[in-house]
Amino acid sequence: MPIKQQIIQRYPALASRDFTIFWVGQFISLIGTWMQNTTQPYLAYRLSGKPFDLGLIGFASALPTLILALPGGVLVERLDKVKTVIILQAVMMIQAFLLAFLALTGIIQIWHIVVLAFLLGTANAIEITARQAMLIELVGKGPLPNAIALQSTIFNAARVIGPTLVAPFLIFIQGNGEGWAFLANGVSYLFIIISLFFVRTPFKTQPTEAKHNLWAEFREGQVYIKQTRTVGMIIVMAAVLGFVGFPLLQQIPVIARDVLAQVGDTEASTAARNSALYTAQGVGALIAAFSLASFNPRRKGWVMTAGQIVFIFGIILLSFTRNIPTALALIVLIGWGTVTALAMMNTFIQLEVPDNLRGRVFSTYLWALQGVAPFGSLAVGWAAQTWGVPWAALTCGLICLLVIGTIQLSNPEIRMRVL
Repeated sequence: MPIKQQIIQRYPALASRDFTIFWVGQFISLIGTWMQNTTQPYLAYRLSGKPFDLGLIGFASALPTLILALPGGVLVERLDKVKTVIILQAVMMIQAFLLAFLALTGIIQIWHIVVLAFLLGTANAIEITARQAMLIELVGKGPLPNAIALQSTIFNAARVIGPTLVAPFLIFIQGNGEGWAFLANGVSYLFIIISLFFVRTPFKTQPTEAKHNLWAEFREGQVYIKQTRTVGMIIVMAAVLGFVGFPLLQQIPVIARDVLAQVGDTEASTAARNSALYTAQGVGALIAAFSLASFNPRRKGWVMTAGQIVFIFGIILLSFTRNIPTALALIVLIGWGTVTALAMMNTFIQLEVPDNLRGRVFSTYLWALQGVAPFGSLAVGWAAQTWGVPWAALTCGLICLLVIGTIQLSNPEIRMRVL
């Protein structure tokens, strides 16, 4: 069997020319995104030295999702998804160039980062829903789980490559290396924007006609969630992780600089340790994403549960370690658990929900995952500054264990689900 045919058999989404073009363009863009995601909190903590400021930036970036995700889901169903993604990617590119300008000129302050994080979050709040809803228009319903897994693969490959590429910027261009990293991210957006001009949507569904007002259409989606217990419980678990789980990872610069501090540390060694932690997270995430894309497990409920368990216990154990190799190993596990849980929850929502409700239900899932995150970011940032990151991590891990453990034990049908 020819190699190309073997690849398509293993990864059916790559049979779509349009998905492949978009996938390659997005991969390059995501590398730039993770360069910025690694650099921005490092720069912020270098400027202020306050863990709370990292939470404040997380609050600003996630607040738009709280406000816009739910109405955005209804709006996206009425719009051309490819054009919507192009426009919002252009807004993100402008944000990156502005951040680069401020950093390279040396005038950047914390409030600049907060405002631009809010701008990026505003674009993301709608773009993520539009992009996820666009996937089925590129590949159709059959290869959709593989398309989601391949998306996750490049996202997490970029989580490895991006932080690795950032290290030379921070180590060898001290003082304004962050600005050059932001500039590289801005340029990387051109690849995804250009790729989208060459894709077609052979499985496109016609935008929803405005038969009802926005509120009536929104309520229709919420009624479906209320009546479909498994979907509702997935959304509740996403909210718990979004509030007290994932915001803790915004404190990686504090872990690198303070928790894992070594005698004789320099700015270069701290920057290298910070990049190593982000890279370790990306390695675990990449392993998870590649495994899911290659094998497409049928018992996705059990796989999702395994991801949640590994993430939660990784956070709890991280609170006790001050050893760099141990911390790196735990961060790898946390990265694996994060992606495994999120990919399975995403796939569950995409496949379980009817086409005419997918945008509205997915936007509710996104709101639960990221819309509550602003307050989680502030709460975790406050806890990290008041109690220290180790105690904050232990508290967050135990809360996740209690709530998600209770949901899983009370709803065994979630674990048994085969999709």
